[in-house]
Amino acid sequence: MLSPEEPPAAEADPGAEPVEPAARRRGRAAPAVIAVLAVLLVAAIVVGAVLVTRLQARNDEWQAASASWEALAKDAGEQAASAQAAAAQAEADLATTKKQLATAKKRITALADEKAELADSDASRQQLAAYQSRVSAAAGDVAAALTRCVDSQQQLITYLDDADSYDAADLARYRDDVSSVCGAATDANDALQRALDAG
Repeated sequence: MLSPEEPPAAEADPGAEPVEPAARRRGRAAPAVIAVLAVLLVAAIVVGAVLVTRLQARNDEWQAASASWEALAKDAGEQAASAQAAAAQAEADLATTKKQLATAKKRITALADEKAELADSDASRQQLAAYQSRVSAAAGDVAAALTRCVDSQQQLITYLDDADSYDAADLARYRDDVSSVCGAATDANDALQRALDAG
């Protein structure tokens, strides 16, 4: 017997199709699956955006570092070219100074020989001796100055060959000092040449 709370059981109709209870469950599960897939899709998009942003930042850092290294390499190349040019100039100056020294020595010797041939009397010999003494002293000073110039230029070339080991300002200061020493030697040599020519 049925209680009043229980609904009457439906009688099975032999020609009716059976109701599928699983279809109702599938309809309820589809929105949950879609929601989970949507959350996963949003999470994938967020992760992708974060990765793209980080990769872009890393790329920018690498480009900045690359530009910095290029600038350093260019600067080092320019410094090396400048040092090589300075070394070449110093070598040319050294060759010129050596020629001046050789010319001065030859000229002094030739003039001393000329004066010796002209010295016939005692008075002229005394004048010649005094003259030779002055010329020899001046020639010795010039030779010493030119030798200092040659030595300084050789030292400058040595420094310039290894310019990376020295401060650029110190090298420039030393190069200026060498120029002053060689300029003074050249001036002294010119003065001696004029004195020798005047006899």
